[in-house]
Amino acid sequence: MFHCVYFNAKVIVFAAKRLLTTTPVQQPLVNLKHSFFMPMNSTDSQIKEDMLLPEIEDKPPMANRFRGYLPVVIDVETAGFNPKKNALLEIAAVLLDMDEEGIITPGETIACHILPFKGSELDQAALDFTGIDPYHPFRMAVEEKHALPKIFKPIREAIKINGCTRAILVGHNPSFDLSFLNAAAKRSGIKRNPFHAFSTFDTATLGGLAYGQTVLARAVKAAGFDWDSERAHSAIYDTQRTADLFCNIVNRWSTLTRDAENSE
Repeated sequence: MFHCVYFNAKVIVFAAKRLLTTTPVQQPLVNLKHSFFMPMNSTDSQIKEDMLLPEIEDKPPMANRFRGYLPVVIDVETAGFNPKKNALLEIAAVLLDMDEEGIITPGETIACHILPFKGSELDQAALDFTGIDPYHPFRMAVEEKHALPKIFKPIREAIKINGCTRAILVGHNPSFDLSFLNAAAKRSGIKRNPFHAFSTFDTATLGGLAYGQTVLARAVKAAGFDWDSERAHSAIYDTQRTADLFCNIVNRWSTLTRDAENSE
């Protein structure tokens, strides 16, 4: 499957280059958005970046595994479902390492407790679900504008070390996490967000494919890991278990494809 997708991407990139040199930009870009399954509200700079990513040689193995993107596992805990109105309360990130054989493993964990932004709404049902007291002094929480740089700095460093172009968010139903991350970055005036603007890897989908389970706790157990319900719904714990699940599925796929190639 991955070989077919990669081949098609190269063909589309070649066609895109030809179109961009012979016709106005607006019309071919609309068609190419559909070809790449890109949202219609994507920025032109993001679209062009995705279309024209070069084929990378002599780079760390991670640079070649996901089209030059570095997967970073993210989980957020919030005070509701609306990223523009409800507060971001916790964020955790797990960086991933890859050896020369292409096996990925969870690496460093970075996390912050965050104070609700000014004027934010706190949904009591959400707070009851997570058990978070946003203003508890022992949380040692900081404002968004201080928390996000702490998360983003090691991610940018990992992107550079791994020869990648940008981070791509890995999460369980990650559109939720990415929406809160992007909203917080915008409120904080952060212009260099290391994450892809809209693409993600979803462990709910991958868990359903690999184990027939879409609920995080069930997918983690199906993959052979422990699940502690009392520690769940904290950003650090959920991120670490999501990282275990993602690595397990990617490594399992790599083993299956390698065995299939060796049997031919």
